[in-house]
Formats: sequence, structure tokens, C-alpha cells
Amino acid sequence: MPVVSRLSTTPVKGTALHSPSTVELTRDGVEHNRRFHLVDGRGRLFNGKHHGPLVRITADLDGPELTLRIPGRDPVRASSTELGEPVVTNFYGRDVPGHLLAGPFADALTEFVGEPVDLVATDVPGAGVDVHPVTLVSSATIEHLRSVTPDGGRLDHRRFRMLVELEGTGVHEEDGWVGRRVRLGGATVRVVGPVPRCVVTNENPDSGEVDFRTLKAIVRYRGELATRLDTPVDHLPDNGAVIFGMYATVEEPGPIALGDPVEVLDEVPSAGVSGS
Repeated sequence: MPVVSRLSTTPVKGTALHSPSTVELTRDGVEHNRRFHLVDGRGRLFNGKHHGPLVRITADLDGPELTLRIPGRDPVRASSTELGEPVVTNFYGRDVPGHLLAGPFADALTEFVGEPVDLVATDVPGAGVDVHPVTLVSSATIEHLRSVTPDGGRLDHRRFRMLVELEGTGVHEEDGWVGRRVRLGGATVRVVGPVPRCVVTNENPDSGEVDFRTLKAIVRYRGELATRLDTPVDHLPDNGAVIFGMYATVEEPGPIALGDPVEVLDEVPSAGVSGS
């Protein structure tokens, strides 16, 4: 039986990933995952697509206290409950209400990025995901991409920034789960469809610099690309045709831990996107 082999979260969207041993999945996702996000001077979502080196920042949320470890300066630490004015951020066609975070964060991030940015706390914990609250991919799928790509050893899992990674499946087996319920430990999700990939996958997960043509590598071996998606694609290369990993919604909240069994609950899959 497949098992959960890796979990990846971060309190601030676009910053370095953490690898917790367990998470609590709510209807909206993991409460502290992407709890905060950046907006630019015009109030638009600002992430790794706009400034890859955000991954050099490590964000830690300990109770109400948020700490940003930004290269070249002392840690920036303050309460995350001191809120400023309300804002609404457009997440690829979905309005996400939130409030600007008061304190030292905006000045420190603006200095690092090189242009005015603010840090925003979403009003609903878990609402700061791109489209759906759960993303998943199998280790076999990642390893296959590595094996068929010249110099593919550089393609580690962090480039894809998936919440859940699975071990014990076939290559792209998860692609056949569209429409099916999947039990992940103490939670149950329903797989919705493929994740269209963006240029962040081309960026080194340590430096944020573009150092690999990951999107081209996916296209090269998959051949057939997505032609119909139920997710926003206008902001993506090739209108979202480059797909890797799967989106899911939450049917039953609950805990997920490393080593938890993964069970597909529905016998007959809906029509989905085939693997390579």
C-alpha cells in the first residue's frame, strides 16, 4: 500500500519549505501553510514567479509570533496578530480577503526584494493556496522525470512545492485518481485534476535563480499535454499545458503524518489526464 513519504509547508508563500512530520488538514487546507503572502505596491500577488530569491527566506510561525530569517540581517520577529488595513488579493481570479501585517516585516521584505511589498495575513487560514487546498505527487513520478532528463539529478522535490508526496505507487499513478476519494492517514481528499506548472519549477530551490529548464523537461517526456483544465491558466506558460502533480479538495479533515497509509476509496475512476 502507498504511504505518505513527505509533507511540505511554509507560513509565507514563496519562501523556503519546511518538512513537518505531521499536519492537520482542515476543509481549507493546512492552517499555517501559506498563512501569509506578499503583495506589491499595487496590491497584486507577489511570489516566487516575480522574485525567485524569496526561497532564501525562512519563515517560522510559533504561536502568534512570526520570524523571518532574511539573508544578511538579523531575524525579523514580531506578532502576526497586529493587523493593519483590510485588503483583497486576486489569486488567479479568486478574491482572497486579508489584512496587512503591521510591524517590521514590510520594510525588511522591501529591502530584500528591491521594491515596495507588504505582507498580508489571509482572513481564513489556509486560503492562501493557488487554487485547491491539497496538492500531491508520487515519488515515482518525480524520480521518473529525473531519470529521463539529462542532468535530471538536479530536479529535487522542492521545485514542485507539493503539500503531500507519496511513496509506493507507479509512475503517474496519481493521475488516474481524478474524481476519486483518497484517504491520506486520518483525512480524505477528492482528486480534482492536474496541477499546471509555472516558471517557479525552473528556479533553484536554494537560491531562487533560474538554473534548469524544468518545464521543457516535462514537455519533452510527457508528450501529450493538458488541453482541458478546471483551473485558471491565463498566467501560466502554454496556457497551463505543462502539468505535473494533482490538485485535491478536502472531503474529511484530519491529521496526516509521514508513513500514513494512502488508500484510493473509489473503485472506478472518472475520466482524467493520462500519464506519459
